[in-house]
Amino acid sequence: MAPSNTPAGPAARPRKARGEGQWALGHREPLNPNERIKKDDNPLNVRARIENIYAHTGFASIDPQDLRGRFRWWGLYTQRKAGIDGGRTAVLEPHELEDEYFMLRVRIDGGALNLAQLRTIAQISAEFGRDTADITDRQNIQLHWIRIEDMPEIWRRLEAVGLQTTEACGDCPRVVLGSPVAGVSADEVLDGTPAIDEILRRYIGDPQYSNLPRKFKSQISWLPDGPYETNDISFVGVDHPQHGPGFDLWIGGGLSTNPRLAERLGVWVPIDDIPDVWEGVVGIFRDYGYRRLRNRARLKFLLADWGVAKFREVLEKEYLGRALTDGPPPELPAKPIDHIGVHKQIDGRNYIGAAPVVGRTSGTQLGKLADVVEQHGSDRVRLTAYQKLLVLDIADDRVESLITGLRDIGLEARPSAWRRGTMACTGIEYCKLAIVETKARGEELVARLEERLRDFDAEISIHINGCPNACARTQVADIGLKGQLVMNEHGEQVEGYQVHLGGGLGMAQGQTSGFGRKLRGLKATAEELPGYVEKLARHYLDGRTSKDETFADWVLRADEALLK
Repeated sequence: MAPSNTPAGPAARPRKARGEGQWALGHREPLNPNERIKKDDNPLNVRARIENIYAHTGFASIDPQDLRGRFRWWGLYTQRKAGIDGGRTAVLEPHELEDEYFMLRVRIDGGALNLAQLRTIAQISAEFGRDTADITDRQNIQLHWIRIEDMPEIWRRLEAVGLQTTEACGDCPRVVLGSPVAGVSADEVLDGTPAIDEILRRYIGDPQYSNLPRKFKSQISWLPDGPYETNDISFVGVDHPQHGPGFDLWIGGGLSTNPRLAERLGVWVPIDDIPDVWEGVVGIFRDYGYRRLRNRARLKFLLADWGVAKFREVLEKEYLGRALTDGPPPELPAKPIDHIGVHKQIDGRNYIGAAPVVGRTSGTQLGKLADVVEQHGSDRVRLTAYQKLLVLDIADDRVESLITGLRDIGLEARPSAWRRGTMACTGIEYCKLAIVETKARGEELVARLEERLRDFDAEISIHINGCPNACARTQVADIGLKGQLVMNEHGEQVEGYQVHLGGGLGMAQGQTSGFGRKLRGLKATAEELPGYVEKLARHYLDGRTSKDETFADWVLRADEALLK
C-alpha cells in the first residue's frame, strides 16, 4: 500500500450548513437590507410619521428607509420619474429613478365596491391623482401622482367609506382575491366572503403577521374564476362526498423570474376553519420562510424544498394542533369563467361584466360608472382578477340600457376577443422596475387587432409585462409578452418583448396548467408587435383542427416556423 501524502492531523470538521434566515431554526442573521429595515421598526408604524411629520415637512424630509421600504405597507410606492428610458432602469440608483410622487394602491378584498366607495375613489383620483386610475389583476385600484402631503386626507376619505390601504404592498398578507360573483352566482354553492372578512378582521394590520419574508398572496373562492394556481395560498370550492361543501387548499404558487404553480395539500377545509388554516400557513411562511436571500424568500421555494407531505405535517402538528380532513380536487367548469357579458344571478336579476382596455380607467370614468349604475337601480360593482369590472343586480328590462350606458362611457360589455383577453401591468410610465411601455402598447395592439381581425371567433389571452417580474402573469397567457430591450433591423436598441406562447392555468375541464413556450430568439420590437400577433392569430385560425381547438393546444403541435 503506497504511503499517504496527506499530512497527519485532526480529522476535518464537517462544514456547517449556512442558515437561510429561518426564524424557527434560530437563523436571525445575516439579514438582507429589507430584513434590516423591518427589524429596525415595524413598517406599520410608518403611518404615524406620514401623518404627523412627512405630510407637513414634505417629500425631501422622508427617511430613505421609510420611503423605499416601510411606505409599501400602507400602499405607497414612489413612481418613476418621467423621461427615464428602460435602458437606465437597472443602472440608476433608486433616488435617481423616482419622482416626488407616489403610486397608491387601494385594497379591495374580494373586488367588492359599493357606490359610495366607488365615488370616493373617483373623487380622490380627480382631486389628488391627476384623474389616473388602473384596475389591477389583484382586484385593487391603483392611483398615481399622489403627494405625501395629501395622504392624511386620502386615508380619512377612504376609511370613512370602509376602504383601506393597509398592507396593500410590502412583505405582508396582501389583498385577498375572491370571486367577483360571490353571493350572487347561480353556480356557487358556498360564498367565501365571510372567510375573507374574518381574515381581514383578525389579521390585516396585526404586527404578528406584518413581517413576512416576502409578499403573501391569497384567494378564497368557490368558483375557479381567479388565478388560484399562482397564489401563495388558495381555497377553491369542492363538495366532499361525506362532509359536503368546503374548500380545497392549494399552496406555493408564484410567477416572476422563477415561476411555480401551486400544489394541492389534499385537504378539505370547512369555511369556518379557513381563517385558522390561513393563519397557520402564514405562520409557517413567517417562521420557516427563507429571509437570507431576497430572491428565494417566497413560499414557493420552501414548498419546493419541503414537499407537500412535510408542509402538511408541520401545518397540522405545529400550527393547528390537529389533523386536517383528506379531500378531493375541485370539479372544474366546462369552459373558463371570466364573467364578461350578461349572466343570471341566483335571485333572477342579472350581472353584467364589462371591459376597459388593459385595465386603464380614470377618476372621471369611475364617477360616470357610479352614475350609470345608480340610474339602473344597483349599488354594487365588482372588480375581477383580469382587469375587468362587473355591475350586479340589474333587472331584465334594464340590461340593454345598462350595456348602452357602459358603452357610452368607454366600457364594453360585448367586447372583441382582443379587448376581452388583453391585460397589461403598469409599465414604464410609472413603474421604477419597468423596461418598456405596456398600457399604451396594449391599447394600440387591441385597436389594431380589432381593425384587422374584427371577426376573430376564438378566446385568446395576451398579457403584457414591462419587466421579468410577471405582474401581468405573462407565463400563463396564450401570448405572454415580457418587456425587454431588443435590436431592430437597423441594429438599434429599442423597446420590445420576449414572447411566451401557449401558457395557461387549469381553469376548465381538459385544460393543462403550464408555462408558455419560449422559442429561441423569439422576440418582437414594439413596432413589430401588432403585425406579429396578427400573423400568429391568422396561422392559428388556418391551422386549428376545429373551432374547439384552443390556441394553447395548437401552439403545442404547431411547427416552429409558424410561431415566429
